[in-house]
Amino acid sequence: MTEFLRFVVDTNVLVSRLLAPRSTAARAVDQALARGSLLGSEETLAELAEVLARPKFDPYVSREDRREFIRLLGGVMQVVPILRRVAACRDPRDDKFLDVALAGEAAAIISGDKDLLVLNPWHGIPILTPAEFLMR
Repeated sequence: MTEFLRFVVDTNVLVSRLLAPRSTAARAVDQALARGSLLGSEETLAELAEVLARPKFDPYVSREDRREFIRLLGGVMQVVPILRRVAACRDPRDDKFLDVALAGEAAAIISGDKDLLVLNPWHGIPILTPAEFLMR
């Protein structure tokens, strides 16, 4: 029987998934979905929505496509309640991804953010770039 795994994917990787569907980040997100499920929280989804609402993305992806991406993601992402907050990342705004990983018992965090990657591994949870994740 194949083990069902849970993965936390940070905002920058999800944005890359939308903007560059053939990118390494996109392949990593697709592989994570094929191997298990994505984990998130109300806070991580809100950050993604806020980032994708920025006008700088208008030339690349329509607002409607961005809203649809968030809607679809919400349908495949397991939103976990955050019962314990941590303060471990040198950028406190990234702690929310660690919170989700702990709450959802993630198999890995997939990120391109150096502030998260420097913690690898964190509480036994690998923090991997999309390329590293694809090599596993």
